[in-house]
Amino acid sequence: MAQIHAKPEIGEKAAALRALHVPGDPLVLPNAWDAASARAVEAAGFPAVATGSASVAAALGYEDGQDTPTDEMFAAVTRIARAVAVPVTADVERGYGLKPAELVERLAAAGAVGCNLEDSDPATGAMIDPDEQADFVAAVRAAADEAGTGLVINARVDTYIHGSGTPGERLADALDRGGRYLTAGADCVYPILAGDPEVIATLARELGGPINVLSRPGVPAVRDLAALGVARVSFGPGIHRAAQAFTARMLDTIARGDDPFPPA
Repeated sequence: MAQIHAKPEIGEKAAALRALHVPGDPLVLPNAWDAASARAVEAAGFPAVATGSASVAAALGYEDGQDTPTDEMFAAVTRIARAVAVPVTADVERGYGLKPAELVERLAAAGAVGCNLEDSDPATGAMIDPDEQADFVAAVRAAADEAGTGLVINARVDTYIHGSGTPGERLADALDRGGRYLTAGADCVYPILAGDPEVIATLARELGGPINVLSRPGVPAVRDLAALGVARVSFGPGIHRAAQAFTARMLDTIARGDDPFPPA
């Protein structure tokens, strides 16, 4: 594999993205799935664009869980990054089986300056051993440092999706995993589906690094997450699903022969 030589703007955008992770003043990321939605996010004034693997997969005709062919996923990320001027961070699930150096190279070539890396098996849902995942995060960090890309790593912790045990045991596991990943070089920890305000506050207070929370029904609003010390708020597939539901309602209206456009 050819040695990576990061363009200067890659490092600059990565630094800008990293600086946006401020506990109490979170980076808000309404996840995009194609160039048009990415441009809409940028036009609305958001300082960065994040892709969501589930939404990108659906837009490309695949299921989530690394079902999307690697080349197609990175082509989609490339189109999104090309369409906007703000930093782009890509959800790359568990890396699509790529070696750390190749993953870093593919992200840089696509124009992405950040990525999500999850700690469960996309095919089975089984949790990855935390030492193994920490080693993977450390290898990606080392590859990014060597390449000079400044990659911003958002380490997803899947305890609240695929973990087991009592609420206290899950919290302890999330803290343990998140702490390991930060030590390994992650910039942010993403305990996806953590929604209880007390749990979120504990994670934000005790992890020792920025945390990302998934916004969804039943989770505190962005302003309340900010008060809990959250540094990053993602919307995952929520906006894409809402857009698809709106489209379906319009199509039903058209099929009935009615006017699908609301009054001006």
